[in-house]
Amino acid sequence: MPTPKVFLYISMSLDGFIATEDDDLSWLDAMMVEGEDYNYGEIMARTGSYVVGRKTYDKVVEMVGEFPQRKNFPCYVITRQKLLNEDNLTFHGGDVEALVNRLKKEGRGDIYCDGGSQVVKLFMEADLIDEYIISIVPALLGSGKRLFSGGATPGSIRLIKQEHFKSGLVQLRYERLKKQL
Repeated sequence: MPTPKVFLYISMSLDGFIATEDDDLSWLDAMMVEGEDYNYGEIMARTGSYVVGRKTYDKVVEMVGEFPQRKNFPCYVITRQKLLNEDNLTFHGGDVEALVNRLKKEGRGDIYCDGGSQVVKLFMEADLIDEYIISIVPALLGSGKRLFSGGATPGSIRLIKQEHFKSGLVQLRYERLKKQL
């Protein structure tokens, strides 16, 4: 059985933002096209655990009233706060590399890394992301919260797939190339 991968599956505007300054995501509404899931079904099928930042977790709960991902697999919220764990929901304040190594050893499936940018930066600094699945939304926000805020370990990635959708969204998939020893 192959070792689980860590993948980032996220959307950003053409100018590189994942949200406005006030965390508004309504600009994503234009991508809600009936019958189109932007490969989300495939993503959910390969996911064994889900890692998200606390701000993104809070925003999902605010918008939806719950954290729906926890119904499908164990979820880990990266936070500095001491919060009580719940069913299928762990608030993790420790080392992310140790968490990822433990999840890989458990072998439930791939590890879905979601936003926000601080979690992405943490994972990139530790060189943990094996695959980047980035959906480019045809919108220009002008300002907001950037997906990439620096901190990446220098390395190479390779485009493995690109897909264009009727909505104008373009999804790019990259794999991280392993460093030569």
